[in-house]
Amino acid sequence: MSPLDVRSDGPSDTGHVGAALARLLSPGDVVVLEGEVGAGKTTLVRAAARELGVAGPVTSPTFTLARRYPGRHPLLHIDAYRLAGTDDEELGLLLDDAHDAVTFIEWPGALGADGPTPRIAVTIEHSGGDRRLIRLVSPALRGDLERIGDDLRSRHIHAEPQPGADPG
Repeated sequence: MSPLDVRSDGPSDTGHVGAALARLLSPGDVVVLEGEVGAGKTTLVRAAARELGVAGPVTSPTFTLARRYPGRHPLLHIDAYRLAGTDDEELGLLLDDAHDAVTFIEWPGALGADGPTPRIAVTIEHSGGDRRLIRLVSPALRGDLERIGDDLRSRHIHAEPQPGADPG
């Protein structure tokens, strides 16, 4: 599957990506997020949460492993960074209970091969200042990326499919 590359000129654009993504998600869907500290992963999740009807503050779960937020569709935000590939019973219980929530997982590599299959994978890279390159890959659903790209372009955000690019 060819990725969709989005050029974000700041947190507002990153938020629009999160909102566009959330409009396609349903309970049981999983989104994995990669990017260095400060790249904008929580900014994206915060905007997705608003779109899913979550009220109140949405913060990074770095020190708590996971946060669950009630909304039109509940949102489960997991930060797997501190797991570092270890077997964590608490995370297993969270994932078992994620069927009724939209789940965002930061640092999914820490889960190893036992992690859930994502509907969409997102990678955020610094591009200088507040700019970011946000790459979205949907392993199974090409239409997801087309709809997100159309939504973002309607908001004058640069979003281009990358035909023939390796999603991996």
